[in-house]
Amino acid sequence: MADETARIEQEITKAREELAGTLDQLVERANPQRLADDAKTKAVAIVSRPPVKYGLIAVGALVAVVVVRKILR
Repeated sequence: MADETARIEQEITKAREELAGTLDQLVERANPQRLADDAKTKAVAIVSRPPVKYGLIAVGALVAVVVVRKILR
């Protein structure tokens, strides 16, 4: 009986430690600052690619031309 009680207590302790580790991982993953930093890094990486960069430059130039034409008319 004592062996079984000790085994059960060990299992409970192990389960508690695993749960604590899982909670720590969830807290790290759900950190808003970390999520924002990851999103910013991904956005910068996407915008830095040449096709996207040149596309944005072209759109910006087109908008500038339209605005200048509206002002001059």
